[in-house]
Amino acid sequence: MSQFRRGNEAAEQSSSLPDDRPILHVCLTCRQRDAEGNVIETDEPRAGTRLHHNLEAALPADAPFVLRGVECLSNCKRACTIGLTSPARWSYVYGDLDPDASVAEIIAAATLYAGTENGLVPWRERPQIFRKGVIARIPPFPLSSSHYAAPAVEPARASEDQSA
Repeated sequence: MSQFRRGNEAAEQSSSLPDDRPILHVCLTCRQRDAEGNVIETDEPRAGTRLHHNLEAALPADAPFVLRGVECLSNCKRACTIGLTSPARWSYVYGDLDPDASVAEIIAAATLYAGTENGLVPWRERPQIFRKGVIARIPPFPLSSSHYAAPAVEPARASEDQSA
């Protein structure tokens, strides 16, 4: 059994404190693609499953985040895909990750993310694959007024037509 699983079992056995660490979601169904975007058919496990396995094997027992496999992150054209989520933090979806070569950078980036209060890791501190592979940045939920870039503008109603 891996160190990751032992760490999760210990957290699950502690009923007094929930595990509130950020979650690193790994798409298990991602398929490896060639440079033209065509799926590479192979008898080996899918690239997403390999990425999850490689992360699980490399994850330290005291990791400040939880690793979770998910069935699909719906980002098939940019596999392998992961997501980072945590309550009250910005969430991220990253793609174009190599299931073998990107493991150390993913762990480093998820560790940096876990060390923030709001999920915003300064651009220059992010590993290169996270600078290039970002698919989406999603605001925390529930939103506070500090997450909005500008005041919301309501559309004009038909009865408020100003052409008269």
